[in-house]
Amino acid sequence: MAGQGDTRLRNRWDEAYASGLDEPGKLLYRSNLLGSDKRITNYGGGNTSAKVAERDPLTGESVTVLWVKGSGGDVGSIKLDGFATLYQDKLEQLRNVYRGEAHEDEMVGYLPHCTFNLNPRAASIDTPLHAYLPYQHVDHIHPDAVIAIAATRNGREITAKVYGDEIGWLEWRRPGFELGLELSRFAAEHPDAKGVVLGSHGLFTWGDTAEDCYATTLRIINRAIEWFEGALAGKPAFGGEAVAALDASARRDVAARLMPAIRAHIGRDEAKVGHFDDSDAVLEFVGSRDLESLAALGTSCPDHFLRTKIRPLVLRFDPATGVEPVLEGLEAAIESYRADYARYYERCRHDDSPAMRDPNAVIYLVPGVGMISFARDKATARIAGEFYRNAINVMRGASGVDTYQGLPEQEAFDIEYWLLEEAKLQRMPKAKPLQGRVALVTGGAGGIGRAIAARLLSEGACVVLADIDEGALDTAAADFAKGFGADQIRRTRMNVTSETEVAQSFRDAVVDYGGLDILVSNAGIASAAPVEDTTLEVWDRNISILATGYFLVSREAFRLFRRQKLGGSVVFISSKNGLAASAGASAYCTAKAAEIHLARCLALEGAEAGIRVNTVNPDAVLRGSKIWSGEWREQRAAASRIGEEELEAHYRNRSLLKRSVYPEDIAEAVYFLAGDQSAKSTGNIVNVDAGNAISFTR
Repeated sequence: MAGQGDTRLRNRWDEAYASGLDEPGKLLYRSNLLGSDKRITNYGGGNTSAKVAERDPLTGESVTVLWVKGSGGDVGSIKLDGFATLYQDKLEQLRNVYRGEAHEDEMVGYLPHCTFNLNPRAASIDTPLHAYLPYQHVDHIHPDAVIAIAATRNGREITAKVYGDEIGWLEWRRPGFELGLELSRFAAEHPDAKGVVLGSHGLFTWGDTAEDCYATTLRIINRAIEWFEGALAGKPAFGGEAVAALDASARRDVAARLMPAIRAHIGRDEAKVGHFDDSDAVLEFVGSRDLESLAALGTSCPDHFLRTKIRPLVLRFDPATGVEPVLEGLEAAIESYRADYARYYERCRHDDSPAMRDPNAVIYLVPGVGMISFARDKATARIAGEFYRNAINVMRGASGVDTYQGLPEQEAFDIEYWLLEEAKLQRMPKAKPLQGRVALVTGGAGGIGRAIAARLLSEGACVVLADIDEGALDTAAADFAKGFGADQIRRTRMNVTSETEVAQSFRDAVVDYGGLDILVSNAGIASAAPVEDTTLEVWDRNISILATGYFLVSREAFRLFRRQKLGGSVVFISSKNGLAASAGASAYCTAKAAEIHLARCLALEGAEAGIRVNTVNPDAVLRGSKIWSGEWREQRAAASRIGEEELEAHYRNRSLLKRSVYPEDIAEAVYFLAGDQSAKSTGNIVNVDAGNAISFTR
């Protein structure tokens, strides 16, 4: 079909596995198989159903129950509890309640009255589309190859050419009760049909068994793929190439310049996280002659534009003149997009429409470079990019065989600002305090670094773990991906004493997430020896890592913060030893004191730009610490003339509060200083040492 290097969809049904499943289990299995391939349907797109014989808990009689994907679910990752269950006979009775198309939205309020077995999963607006088709198993999906037919001006004729009478055609209609009745009428009038294409929307297919339905769905999509491969053979996609793609490194360099600049203009009212995509399909589109004309038409499938807005913003980048002209014109381009979106809202709004939402673009297309997407969190930004990549595949096919057409503007608005859609948005959980923020933690794979990362992740931040220990980095990143999701965590190998590695790590972080809001400078070592036994190598190593390293990462963060113009927070992890002299550790204490004074200097420099710099001073954090796993532990025990096993009790008892200090305690202080709760604090030192009078700052 319409995709570079696309191949036929492979039937992955395992009968040996499926034979051991009941009907709901087979529905789940079929759904997960379909949702695992983005060519079939994207995240959250489409829905599946099965009509299953169940025992009524009240009467004990056998009743037919519609199992259908619940509101807001994703077929690829859904579990059994993600399906709504409804009495089929009660759904049929809703036909008698229906007052006509002008009142179809009110029918959603009747769906809870049809709930089977008190299932709390809310039924979606697509429920009638499945309920009124007289088939046991139904798939409704959004495959690129079929939407490429549905989004053409002559979609009905092309559907007949590709499928004959096996697959029918229905003109665009917003999902809901009326479309459910229209599908019911189609099925009654075409009893031999195996499915129907919905104009500008997607595909319905059905079968007598879960396996038959799945196989039919794949077969119908594969037929479209085959037809497009023949119809598009020898034709240049999108009118041919106008701008050649830069090499991969150059593309990332441009993205690293553009993404913080975009974020500076769109992140003032709501923090935004970015995603960069320079896949082959994207590069072909953004470098094409038809880029601007096709992009202006918007997307077709409602799932696409709900994620991507009605159209993207094309940034006129010319590799011959570089990125500077784009940066210079960026504010005007973004303001023009906002004004255009506001005019769209005013043209299409109804008296009861919700207030206009964020008018900023979600998708930014850059010729020769790729696609940038921004949203309130990384997963949403990534998924928006995936949806637009699906839209690109649709446009490639549709424009190559006919005239591509997006959904009419008023229809697009009525979906985007649908009161039922607004109600769904209002039900979404409240954003976590650090949602949309990006943090980089040096020494991120050690005990304190991991605890800090975990705390920031738990409050919604995206975190880049930086460390010199690649093995520990891999382990930490994998653990956090399991706990918080792969979108939230990135890892970078960084030697904080290397100017080149620091700059590279920050560039990678920017391309991964669009910018930076929080720097936690935590990388550290420790050494102890009388001054006469302290070698120049040991002295230089302490100064290099604990002073120069903190300078290098802070300088890079300041440069980025100033480009973003959104402020920022820097938190240094110093030590009690930075305030209180300690015999036998002059190199370490001096370097830690340098950190504290550097933080004070940076607080002065950053204030006018809203950049806050604060310091956390731990003491004797033994658990999980790399520093305390080597010579430092031995040296401190020897200096105190106690055994190593006595160290924790020794430090606990010497504190005023007589309490041990753990990595999580340091993380809590960092969270406070990194977040908005300390928005009016800079140049401060927070001691987390259970109380040491010698390190009181005043």
